[in-house]
Amino acid sequence: MWKTSLITFVLVFLAELGDKTQLTTMLMAAHNSESMLGVFLGASAALILTSLIGVLLGGTIAEIIPTSYIHAGAGSAFIIIGILLITGRF
Repeated sequence: MWKTSLITFVLVFLAELGDKTQLTTMLMAAHNSESMLGVFLGASAALILTSLIGVLLGGTIAEIIPTSYIHAGAGSAFIIIGILLITGRF
C-alpha cells in the first residue's frame, strides 16, 4: 500500500505542477491574501473530491473494461488533446 501511495503522490504532484489548477490556486491566493488558509482549504477539498471521483470511477470502469483498453483510450485522448492544443483548435 505504501509503495502505491508514494507512486500516486509523485505522479499527481508532478502532473499538478504548473497546470491550470495550480495557476488558479495561485491567482485565488493573490486576490485573497487575507484568506490564504481559505484558499488552501478550498483547493485541498477540491483535489480530494476529484481524486475520490477518479478512484471510484477508475475502479468501476476497470471491472467492466480491460485495463489495456483503458490505457489505449487514455493515451489516445492525450494525443488528440495535444494535437488540438498545438493547432489552436482546443
